[in-house]
This record gives sequence, structure tokens and C-alpha cells, in this order.
Amino acid sequence: MAEFRLILPDLGEGVVNSEITEVFVYVGQIVKEDDRLFSVMTDKATVELPSPVDGKIVSIVGGVGEIIAVGGLICIIEIDVEQAAITTETPQQTPPKIPSVREPNPDVLASPSLRRRARELDVDLTSVIGTGPKGRLTHEDFDHYITSLDSDSTPAPTSPTENPEITEIPLRGVRRKIAEAMEFSKRNIPHYTYVEEVDLTELEKLRAQLNADRTPDQPKLTLLPFLIKAMVKAVAKFPQCNSHYNQETNIISQFSTAHIGVATNTPTGLMVPVIKHAEAMDIWQYAEKILDLAEKARTGKASRDELTGSTISITSLGKIGGLVSTPIINAPETCIIGINKLVDRPMAIDGKIIIRKMMNISGSFDHRIVDGYDGATMIQYIKGLLETPVKLFIDNS
Repeated sequence: MAEFRLILPDLGEGVVNSEITEVFVYVGQIVKEDDRLFSVMTDKATVELPSPVDGKIVSIVGGVGEIIAVGGLICIIEIDVEQAAITTETPQQTPPKIPSVREPNPDVLASPSLRRRARELDVDLTSVIGTGPKGRLTHEDFDHYITSLDSDSTPAPTSPTENPEITEIPLRGVRRKIAEAMEFSKRNIPHYTYVEEVDLTELEKLRAQLNADRTPDQPKLTLLPFLIKAMVKAVAKFPQCNSHYNQETNIISQFSTAHIGVATNTPTGLMVPVIKHAEAMDIWQYAEKILDLAEKARTGKASRDELTGSTISITSLGKIGGLVSTPIINAPETCIIGINKLVDRPMAIDGKIIIRKMMNISGSFDHRIVDGYDGATMIQYIKGLLETPVKLFIDNS
């Protein structure tokens, strides 16, 4: 017999490591070529790693939550000599396996780290009740079971202040990626935010009319498609806001195309799917793309390409709205636009108090690249387009 050493492949340009988010196999399991072994996350996209060979899992190096560098060893698969002769991998010595008193039942859904604890304590995992998805065992389930075995000692009751309940949640997966991205952005980018109120009364009339006249195959229009249209026109006049800045090389990359990231709330955290080549689309296509990408992001089906490559981003709190937001730039971009709550507000117009539909727009900018005057002027330009919506559909307006 020989060994096949599975290493983390290069999953895309610029990717240097990935986080293991799920392990589908256990030590001793027989696998076939293309059987899924691991799920790994990089740049918020999850990729499944299949088995390149037939064989038996003899060692799992990486567990859930661990960061593996590209080229790093993940697991070792025992294969026959004939198969080893045709693989490009060079067989190497298997790391010594820690002896165990009992190998947990492979049919039990549990992580490698939990199985290791069970082996060390000689616990049969089939006796533990799992509370995770599909009955998966958690470390809390295991701790509760171990505690229940000690029936000889009954702890004295304590008050909540003497023994407060604390839930420790490892920062993993999408949550860790979000944390890393936000920390980098706030630490390295000198932000400033400019806020302006916008009268959307006429735009709301237009939106209502377009929705009333739409065909059955056209999606309902929200405000986002109109704002994206305004952003596309704005970045043509303010290219420094449609840029990436590499602080290591001190190079600003200005883009002639508009790839607009749309911040989307998902069950696993904030994700930013990207509308590519927005300059070549109309508002109906924006609406369709927003729905499609949001659904993929929420269900974990968005591809790496659909989650990367934005040149400028937009964020919205939807109905929560709020009066003002100070969005954090999605590095290495130089600008992000945030929209707030749309409300009916009394406004003084020509000496009369009139109820208008008003909304505040926030723009956060990288002050190294976008001067304060330019950022304010860009927001004022977007304001003008939205307040006179016919300009959205006129070239050179």
C-alpha cells in the first residue's frame, strides 16, 4: 500500500489560505474518487474538496475552524500501489497516529476534534444525544453527557450571579472573514462620510408607474435599481470613486467598468455579491440581478466570481433604515454608498409647507484617494439624478 497526501490547492488568484468549514469523512473511512472530503472557505466563498483517488482515510490533519495555507497538508489517504504509480503525488511517511482505546462509531455525525476527545476519554459517541443539525454532536452535547456520568456528586445550587451562564462562540467561517475585512478597512483606510438628504417624491411616482406597467416576467422595482443607475453615471464623472488602492505598491487602479457590490444580509453574516458590468444593464436587469444574487448569497450558492471583483459598493438597511449611516469601505475600494429610511417629511418649498418623500444618502470615502470636495460633489450629483429621475435615462446628463 502507499499514501496520497491531499494538500490545499490554489483556489484562486491572491488566495494564500482557507478555513475548513466542514469535514465529511472520518479516519478509517473508505472513499471513492470524487467523494467530497472537506468544505473550505476563502473570500467568503465555500468550495468543496473532492477525493482525487480511491482509498482509505488514515489521517485527518485539519479540523473545522482551522486555517490551512495553500499547499498545506489536509489529510492522508491510503491507496494501492497501482494507483500510486499514476498519481502525481510523491508518497511520504504517514504521521504517527495517536493510539485510542475506542474508535467512535463512524455513523455518528461529529467533528474530528470531538471524536478525538471521545477516544481519549473512552466514550462511545452513540450514547451521546446530538442537538446540532441532523443530530450532529456538538462539544456542548459531549460536555453535558460527561457531566451526567458523574452521578455521585450533586453540585450545590448557585445563584445566577455566582455562576453566570456564558456562551462562547468561536469566530469562524463567514463571521471571521467579515471581522478580518472590517478590521483591515477601519485600521488602514482614513474614512470620512458625507450625508445629504434627497427628495424622492418624483422618483417614487416613476417607480410606482413602472411597477404598475411591468410585464409578468419583470421583477418589482425597489429603490436599489435606480440608485445603482445613478451610481453608474456618477462613477463615470468621478473615476477616483470607482477605484482600488493598493497601499503596498501605492498604485490606484481606476476602472472604466462598474462592478457594483450589493451588501446583503444572510443567515451566516454579511456578504457582498457583485453586479458585474452594471454600465451595460438597465434598471430591470438590475432588479433581476439583485434578486438572483441575494438568493444565492442567502442559500450559500453564490460562486467565488459572484462574490468578488466589486469596484464600488452599496449598502442598505432596508425598512430599518435609520436617519444616517457611516458605512465601512469594502477594501480595496475607495467608496461605498449607504441609503437610509424613506419617510414622509414636511418641507418648506416656495414658502409653503409640503409633505415630500425624503431619504438621506451617506457616502463613505477613502480620504487618501477621494478629496472631501470630490466626495461631496459626487453625492450632490447623485442627489440631482434621483430628484429629477428623467436624467437617469439621458446620456451625458
